Amino acid sequence: MTPKIGIDLGTTSVLVFVPGEGVVLNEPSVVAVSDDNKVLAVGAAAKEMLGRTPDSIRAYRPLKDGVIADYRVTEIMLSHFIRRALGKWNFFRPDVLVSVPAGVTSTEKRAVIEAAVKAGAKNAYVVKEPILSAIGAGVPIYEPKGHMIVDCGGGTIDVAVISLGGIVASNSVKCAGNRIDQAIIDHVKRTRNLAIGEKTAEDVKIKIGSALPLQEELVMEVKGIDILTGLPRVTELKTNEIVQAIGKELREMTKAIKDVFQETPPQLASDIMDGGIIMTGGTSQLRNLPELIRRRTGVTASLADQALFCVAKGTGIALEHLDTYKKTIMAKR
Repeated sequence: MTPKIGIDLGTTSVLVFVPGEGVVLNEPSVVAVSDDNKVLAVGAAAKEMLGRTPDSIRAYRPLKDGVIADYRVTEIMLSHFIRRALGKWNFFRPDVLVSVPAGVTSTEKRAVIEAAVKAGAKNAYVVKEPILSAIGAGVPIYEPKGHMIVDCGGGTIDVAVISLGGIVASNSVKCAGNRIDQAIIDHVKRTRNLAIGEKTAEDVKIKIGSALPLQEELVMEVKGIDILTGLPRVTELKTNEIVQAIGKELREMTKAIKDVFQETPPQLASDIMDGGIIMTGGTSQLRNLPELIRRRTGVTASLADQALFCVAKGTGIALEHLDTYKKTIMAKR
């Protein structure tokens, strides 16, 4: 009778997967807290408040670079999402499996497990994101064959070579979607003397951003505050200037992949040359990112089906086959 819930606990969003039902929740990992420490909103409602709150309310992300920065608020956020996923008529405590970045320490893993148990889990498990991405993307991870998974999220890019159900070489770099957004904010400030918000920068990235220059550029109007006059102003941004603005971040992300190749045994590297790099996560959907990686590494890269949901789907599959995946799982009863 124990319900099962898989949680992709990301820096920018939380996805909740229920076996048999699929992804039931996809909400921003943002919490709004008042001065007297009362939680006012969680998820999409709290994200709407980002950059719009009075002094008495703080809307922020309790996870930083894929790990818990604010323990108490993360716990509240998790229990909110668990309750919503189960519905109000459920009286059984669920088994919860949570994803963590490849580079987390055992202390950080334990923090996630404790937060899940306090949020209402009967049993809590954690699994590294690249393993879950691979399972969710349909990669046969138990083959004696090398597969490279690149999971680009909001806080981290996780790169791992998987063979025989384990991680052979991995790297987790704190440079991903959020850093790209920040680079766009800095660029607009520097070149246009215009201050724009996080949400606007994210819209720019999604609507006109690209990893490589385009022949036919996309154009977008952006509203912000003029730094010199302090008054609202509108400016126009084009794709190719965004490509230049985020160049440093993209170099750091491709370097993370090259570093893993240097640690990979030659036999597995040759498997990856044959099978290509599999890309998952929200930021991997940036225009032309797989092509940029192909040019920089010489290995073809392709976007997994439903790249955004791969980790969440992986949590669901791992929960249904706990015995099979027990090598890769850290648990708390």
